[in-house]
Amino acid sequence: MTDLFEEVEEQLRSDRYRTLAMKALPIAAAVVVLSAVGVGGYWGYTHWRGQAETKASEQFTQAAEAFAQGDAARATGLWTEISKSSAKGYKSLALSRLAAQQLTAGRTAAAVKLYDEAADAAGDPAIADISRLKSALALIDTAPYKDVEARLKPLMEEGRPYRVQAREALGFARLMAADTAGARQEFVVISQMLDAPEGARSRAKAAITLIDSGAAVAVPATVRAAAALPPPNVSQGAAPQGPAAQAPAQTPAQGPQ
Repeated sequence: MTDLFEEVEEQLRSDRYRTLAMKALPIAAAVVVLSAVGVGGYWGYTHWRGQAETKASEQFTQAAEAFAQGDAARATGLWTEISKSSAKGYKSLALSRLAAQQLTAGRTAAAVKLYDEAADAAGDPAIADISRLKSALALIDTAPYKDVEARLKPLMEEGRPYRVQAREALGFARLMAADTAGARQEFVVISQMLDAPEGARSRAKAAITLIDSGAAVAVPATVRAAAALPPPNVSQGAAPQGPAAQAPAQTPAQGPQ
């Protein structure tokens, strides 16, 4: 009798396992299919991104060559096309170049908007921060101090790639707001920063000398007068390079590099 019970129990177990297997088979098949679809989808997405990056890279090179040859219209058209690309890095760089053109033409609001879009589009924090720095520099001689400060303060945090340049810009913004004491404090900090570039320390020391001489009080009027001059032709000359080139005539001591 014991053997019978054991045989029946074994049969029940076999039937139960068979039933579970039949139920699990469709699920297992679905998992396999979904895994295959996932791998295929990831490969397709990676391939698509690679193609977008390659196309954007080629277009950016063509735009740079066109601009260097004086064909600003073609360069602008290519940068505009890249700005709609899914290639984040090149999209951000293209938006930044379009912003530089707007700034050179004296259209500050349009330039700032494009710099902000460039920062949002960038996948690389360093590229994003340089665009944010440029947008702040574009506003340094026209916007209220508190607006410029709000843009620069986050860039000054420890570990941010352009914290020295952001602090330098804040010093010039304080000068524009006639806060010579606050400006001097910023420049003193820069002059003592061990990781500050030599150029930044030299400009900081020159700015301190300017403030101590009393000549800094004339800086805001001088900068605003320079900003009121007619803008140069966008199609002429080389493209603006670096943050300082995005904020013409910041101070006699020059803006952040």
